[in-house]
Amino acid sequence: MRSANSTISIVVGLLLFAAGSSWAQNDPKQRAKIVRELGKGGSEAIARIEPYLTDPDFNVRLEAVKAIVDIGTQRSLDPLIKASSENDAEIQIRATDGLVNFYLPGYVKTGLTASMRRVGTSIKSKFTGTNDQVIDAYVQVRPEVIQTLGRLARGGVSMDVRANAARAAGILRGYQAVPDLLEALRSKDSDVIYESLIALQKIRDPKAGPGIVFLLRDLNERVQIAAIETTGLLMNRDALNDLRDVLDRAKSMKVKRAALIAIAQMPDEPSRSLCVTYLDNKDEGLREAAAEGLGRAKHSDDLATLESAFSTEKKTGPRLSIAFALVLMGKRGMGEFDPLRYLVNTLNSSGYRGVARAYLTELSRDIQIRKTLYPALQEPSATKEEKTGLAQVFANSGGQDSIAPLEALSNDPAAEVSQEARRSLRNLRARL
Repeated sequence: MRSANSTISIVVGLLLFAAGSSWAQNDPKQRAKIVRELGKGGSEAIARIEPYLTDPDFNVRLEAVKAIVDIGTQRSLDPLIKASSENDAEIQIRATDGLVNFYLPGYVKTGLTASMRRVGTSIKSKFTGTNDQVIDAYVQVRPEVIQTLGRLARGGVSMDVRANAARAAGILRGYQAVPDLLEALRSKDSDVIYESLIALQKIRDPKAGPGIVFLLRDLNERVQIAAIETTGLLMNRDALNDLRDVLDRAKSMKVKRAALIAIAQMPDEPSRSLCVTYLDNKDEGLREAAAEGLGRAKHSDDLATLESAFSTEKKTGPRLSIAFALVLMGKRGMGEFDPLRYLVNTLNSSGYRGVARAYLTELSRDIQIRKTLYPALQEPSATKEEKTGLAQVFANSGGQDSIAPLEALSNDPAAEVSQEARRSLRNLRARL
């Protein structure tokens, strides 16, 4: 190992010596080669690479950015912020993904960088279909990083740059970038608008709600649905009449479902009456949304109707939402056939555990429900999926009372369970 390191040091030393000679200074290919070799030196080499970010040759500057991203330490952040001002789409995208990669290791292998290729002076790239990544609550991001991403989302050199930066701001929960994301919503590019909306969903700043209303009737269905979902998540009650109008006029079933789900998150009497009419709709997505709305409304007249629906519903999605509603209305037992037990059991389902976890997360904002769930962590029959799922629930919705149960779970003999419990403890403490 010592011999190999010595060889690398010699090579780098020779190349640095060569960099001082006139022929190397005048040869962009040699300078690019020097940068690649320097990149093998780790974090200590960043100071030597950084001057190449202002090299007169584009390819040398590009190699410098690549090298700094690959090194990926905290020392990479300032040079990548600097590189983000480069007037080139590829460099701005690589710098953006490099900034995210420091806080979410491995991101450069899945972000826009992974699909990027240069054709002449154009950049060809493709966003992945999923956009559910977000850093843990305990991860603290430097304000300058978020400011950089916000600036790029608002005014990057290409629409891909802007959309990519918006996605990055969401992944890093960039609260400071909210004004920039709202400005990005005014672009004419659907990808920029969509990524900005999803970012606002992840950041969850309610004050952003009014800035989204104009998109509730957007002609692009993907954008319209994202705007509707974001409006519901941000609890913008002033938009309820708009949402009801969208639900009434929409021809697309996807749009109708999104509208009713958003309405169901902000119960009022007109919305409750609307949910009653959709509870036995033939579309299971609308039945799901209707049950959620009735549960949050907590109207005693609806309890018997929901109990009947829980016993007769055959589809998993609507049955989960009815179980959620019944727990909200006071059915908090953990017997074999109780709705709360059904939600916990569904954490074992690969297809529906995310839905069950979301419902349990909302329910667990109530300390009494949390106290009902804590014993489930120590039951002999509790599965790995149930333990890790509940740990995540308590990380997101727990209080001081959740610390002791998670500490106990951190000693679980299953490595995956104990690891998730420790991670959840860090997130809980950061949130508290």
